[in-house]
Amino acid sequence: MNTSFAETTVAGGGEQSPPSHSVAFANETELADWIALLKPRVMSLVVFTGLIGVLVAPGAINPVLAFTAVLCIAVGAGACGAINMWYDRDIDALMRRTRNRPIPAGRMPPGPALGFGITLAAASVLLMFIATNAVAAGVLALSIGFYVFVYTMWLKRRTPQNIVIGGAAGAFPAVIGWAAVTGSVAPLPLVLFAIVFFWTPAHFWSLALYANSDYAAAGVPMLPVVAGAKETRRQIMLYALILVPVSLVPWAMGFSGPVYGAAAAVLGAGFLVSTWRVLRDRQDAAGSSLTNDAPARAAFRYSIAYLFILFAALAVDRLVG
Repeated sequence: MNTSFAETTVAGGGEQSPPSHSVAFANETELADWIALLKPRVMSLVVFTGLIGVLVAPGAINPVLAFTAVLCIAVGAGACGAINMWYDRDIDALMRRTRNRPIPAGRMPPGPALGFGITLAAASVLLMFIATNAVAAGVLALSIGFYVFVYTMWLKRRTPQNIVIGGAAGAFPAVIGWAAVTGSVAPLPLVLFAIVFFWTPAHFWSLALYANSDYAAAGVPMLPVVAGAKETRRQIMLYALILVPVSLVPWAMGFSGPVYGAAAAVLGAGFLVSTWRVLRDRQDAAGSSLTNDAPARAAFRYSIAYLFILFAALAVDRLVG
């Protein structure tokens, strides 16, 4: 790790310490690497869906305990990121978009990263249990275990369906947030789980389309590498067609009102348009870099905004209704 500095020998055999601003810079760099292990961009979406689970759950929870529950979800997600970076350090070194991560770049040894992840995982589950209840802690532990053992260690390097099955790990936070308030699991959080579950393939395979050459170089059997761009685009469209009606279920079952219903319909229409543009793209070469990745990039960006706004609309609808 970047905690040591070259020492300058001056005349007379004395040693001169580096300037204080150099020490500060190194400490900031090391802190940034520890934060990078948590995958903060991924964590932000996980934390948000967990917060929505807390907000839409019936009943009341002390604001401090609600904050603690969301914090535990964030820490658990960060633990998953750190352990994933430890395990995937070999393939991360082969991909352009990941080779500058702390471990493959050589700024951090693997052992501390693993210890960091395990400590955070255990602490998040224990604190969730103490602050809320056993159900929320149990679902949090299940989500961490699913991401680490099922997705990262088992599926990711073995099957092009890795992101479909493994995507369940990212669908748990709304269920965890709900359980933190109620101590139980009910139909609505399970519907929210289904929304994230069916959203994940269209979201992640859009990324995989334009990161195709990276995955091929690392030998990761993402769908574009194994089945080609054409089949991947077809699967993206298929999951979008499933996602849109599933997203309307909270409104259809009376769990939400017109604010969410209108948002789900409009956002769903936009999602179908963005994935249709991906489907119509003609870059079909399996295992090669796409020359026109604009539709896939646009669909990936839209998918992030889609989920944020959709879940926000549910919270607004429930709170004002």
